[in-house]
Amino acid sequence: MADSLRSSKRRRTSHSETQNDAVETTNTKNLSPLVVFAHGAGAPSTSDWMIRWKEMLGKALNAVAVVTFDYPYLAGGKKGSPPKAEKLVDFHADVVKKAVAKHPDHPLILAGKSMGSRVSCMVASRDDISASAIVCLGYPLKGMNGAIRDEILVQLTIPIMFVQGSKDGLCPLDKLKAVRKKIKPNNDLHVIEGGDHSFKIAKKHLQASETTQMDAEESAVQSIASFVSNSLLQA
Repeated sequence: MADSLRSSKRRRTSHSETQNDAVETTNTKNLSPLVVFAHGAGAPSTSDWMIRWKEMLGKALNAVAVVTFDYPYLAGGKKGSPPKAEKLVDFHADVVKKAVAKHPDHPLILAGKSMGSRVSCMVASRDDISASAIVCLGYPLKGMNGAIRDEILVQLTIPIMFVQGSKDGLCPLDKLKAVRKKIKPNNDLHVIEGGDHSFKIAKKHLQASETTQMDAEESAVQSIASFVSNSLLQA
């Protein structure tokens, strides 16, 4: 009888360990996000900026994949002007759906540079897209006519993070601060001091602050990683 009890206990322990291993694997898997990363208005996904940030985001977020793509007006090496952001939403959403189909068990993070971040917010608002968070790199809050474009931001229902250069004329930080107060989900901001719309920091500022462009961008990426991690844990 004792031998039978010991054998039964070993089987239960083995089964419990297997379940724990399965849970641990699932949790690890689910915290490895799929990132769909959209380019800005003036440069395609193959630009040096996009390639560098794709690599940094993939590494910092431990992403299963960072999917980049070109909007139709730039596809195949075209040099066209972008249409209104609203006209890019359907194409962007189709890219997202295809990426999710390839990685169905991973949380979705929508990321974008400038115009791509604005379209990402529009995509996130669709009923057929289920994203866990949005990362905006140089959000173009201010339109060409000077109007503050915050309509889509205040409608969001998922966490959003902004990374902005302090000298970015398309996103005055005081205006963004006011908009963030109206955003209901958790939201965060990382400011790259001295950075322009593409986060480029002038040499004089780098020398005065005793930092480097790489250090400034790495700090931003780490802030993004922390924000995404917290968003996934709280989801």
